[in-house]
Amino acid sequence: MTPRRWLLVALSFAAVIGVSIYLVVTSWPEGGPPIQLPVTAHLLALGAVAAEVFTRALKIKLAARSLGIPIRLSTSSRMSLAGDFGGSITPARSGAEPARFFVLAQAGIKPVNALIILFCELFLSMLSLAIIAVAGTFVFREQGAIVGGLVGVVGAYASFLLGTATAGMLLSRHNASGPPPKWVKSVGFHAGHWRTVQRSLRQLRAGVAAMRNARPFPLFLSLLMAVANVMLRLSLLPILVLYMAPEVSLAPLVLWPMVLLYGGAVAPAPGGGGLIEVAFKATLGGVIPAAAFVTSLVWWRFYTFYVYVMLGALATGRTVMRALRREAPVAPTPPVPEVHAGA
Repeated sequence: MTPRRWLLVALSFAAVIGVSIYLVVTSWPEGGPPIQLPVTAHLLALGAVAAEVFTRALKIKLAARSLGIPIRLSTSSRMSLAGDFGGSITPARSGAEPARFFVLAQAGIKPVNALIILFCELFLSMLSLAIIAVAGTFVFREQGAIVGGLVGVVGAYASFLLGTATAGMLLSRHNASGPPPKWVKSVGFHAGHWRTVQRSLRQLRAGVAAMRNARPFPLFLSLLMAVANVMLRLSLLPILVLYMAPEVSLAPLVLWPMVLLYGGAVAPAPGGGGLIEVAFKATLGGVIPAAAFVTSLVWWRFYTFYVYVMLGALATGRTVMRALRREAPVAPTPPVPEVHAGA
């Protein structure tokens, strides 16, 4: 991270905080202060966060086990949290995978195995999101075409990622080595760029080959954990809102966060730059009662973003300190002076 990128992160987070303050002020209920969130709701939200972190770490461990790669649960939890931190301080979450790779490398996982784990984890995450999107169209079908369309957007997003991965897999079969094809040169790629692409294609091909030989039962359990951690994250807004306003319909409290959390992951500014807060107001401002809206916005953003940034910073910092201690040079032992008899 260069000083210019850290400045971008600081400006983006300042925009997030500024937009949040503006929405809180402009959404303040006229009848008095907003409804306070009960302690029980906070405990349930914290429990959901802890369960989400645990199921995500277990998903990675089970996926690695299915591939024959041993990994500790503590390592997989640090890996996922470091990815949260790396993604939160980079545009479009571009730093998530490098941060996860760094944790795996520091844990002694071979680079090839680390890349295979990352590929498998990404595939399972996309598949779980598609499963939940399709399931949502049946569970909330009485909400009409608009709600179904929202779920369809998330499903299309996951399908696009899966389609891109499939296209890359097909491309890796024929273009993972050798000189760049003519069509690559026509779009301005030189040989150095093409070698980088080929290296990625070879890694993708190795990941696909490893998944073909994966043990099915641990892989299936890993998929169940992937579905569970998405559902746990989507449960946070219903936990917060229904404790304050139990009359609110469940469907928008589940479906809109699905769009905001996973569609907002591609926001160009680190942390969303305030876009997620604005979208929350636009989509749920008419659903959540005015007396509960401010509290819902502040705590939902805390439990879905800020708490992961803090936990991820702790996990990343711990890994960095371990790496620095491991690479610190050992001071040479000073020579012991000889003592001669009779001196």
